[in-house]
Amino acid sequence: MNWIEINTIDQLAELEQASNKNLVLIFKHSTSCSISMASLNRLQRSYKPEELMGVKTYILDLLSYRNISNAIAKKFEVQHESPQAILLKNGKVVYSASHFDIDYQAILKAR
Repeated sequence: MNWIEINTIDQLAELEQASNKNLVLIFKHSTSCSISMASLNRLQRSYKPEELMGVKTYILDLLSYRNISNAIAKKFEVQHESPQAILLKNGKVVYSASHFDIDYQAILKAR
């Protein structure tokens, strides 16, 4: 997956706007958590570029940017969890899951 790092609050407006043209997948990752690493690896192993053409994929290191993680939760009205995958379409959350509930096939169906 071609992850774009989220490292500023200003990017949240960009993500929301981008979701009006493309689906936006956000992965909130705790770099010190083995469950987060396993969930990320499962997602990346399942990923097929042809199935998610046009989806912009973003990753957030929530240990370094907890304030941005909290802002995502508030802006998109999702409870903060880690790890967490959030799919945006037209500025709205169409999929949100955490831990081992993060499922590539569910993401595909939510498109």
